[in-house]
Amino acid sequence: MSAPIICFGQQPCGFFPKRFLFAKIATARRLQREMGGRIVFFFHDADHDPRETSTVLIERHTGDQRSFNFEFANKIQKQFSPLSAKRIVPEWQAKVARQLPNYVGPEFVGYFKSVQAGTAAEFCRQMYSQMGLLEGIRVDRSSDPEFRQRAVAVDDFFVDVLWEGETVRARHRDGKLLLHKGGDHYIELPPQTFDAVQISPTRDTRLRWMQSVIHCTHYVAGAGERDYLNEADAPGVTFVQRDEISDSGLAYTGS
Repeated sequence: MSAPIICFGQQPCGFFPKRFLFAKIATARRLQREMGGRIVFFFHDADHDPRETSTVLIERHTGDQRSFNFEFANKIQKQFSPLSAKRIVPEWQAKVARQLPNYVGPEFVGYFKSVQAGTAAEFCRQMYSQMGLLEGIRVDRSSDPEFRQRAVAVDDFFVDVLWEGETVRARHRDGKLLLHKGGDHYIELPPQTFDAVQISPTRDTRLRWMQSVIHCTHYVAGAGERDYLNEADAPGVTFVQRDEISDSGLAYTGS
C-alpha cells in the first residue's frame, strides 16, 4: 500500500499567514505523525482577489486591530492580475517594516525584512518558509506552467492573458474572456488563443484540477470549504476538517 499523501490548499493569505492556514498546516502535520506519508501544500497563487492577502495584526500596547496589505504597481494589477503576477511597489516593504515593531516581535520583523520578492504570492511563500511553516512540505503552485500542463482539462476556468500591458486573469464563459468589475459589470476582452499553461480553475473545478496532479489520499479542508467542494471529484480521498483555532481570520505571528 502506497504512503499517504496529505494535502491542503490555500491562496496566499497575508504576508503573515492567517491563523486558519496555520491550523491547516498543524492538522496536516498531526495526520503525518499518526500515519506517516508526505504533505503537499496546493498554493493557489493563480487567484487574483487582492482581499486574500490582507493581514490583520493586533497593536501590542492598545490591542487595536489593523489591516495591512500589499501596495501594487497599478490598478489593473490590483484588480485583475493573478497574485503570482501582482508586483509590489519597491518602497512598500521598508514602509511596513518600520511599523511592524508595534505589532510583532523582533524575530518576525526580521523574517519580514529578509524576504526578497517582487510579487505578492512569492512574498507570502517566502515569509511562510522563513517562519518555518513549510519545512518538509512540498509546495505545488497553481501558477506553475508544468503543473498546468499535467492537470486535467476542466470546463469552467480562468485564463491568464495580456490586457493593457499586464497579465490578467479572465473568466472564460460562453467563449468569451471576461474581467469582473463588480456586481453585474464585466469587461469583455478581445478574443485570444490560449493553451493549458494559461488556464487555472474556478472554485467549483479546483478540487478536480488539483487532484489530477497531486493524487492525495487525505485532504485537510477549511471551515467553509466542504460547503462547496464536490467531494465526488476526488473519489477515494478522505476529507479531514482542519483543527479548530481561535481568531482564525487574524494573522498568525507565533502563538
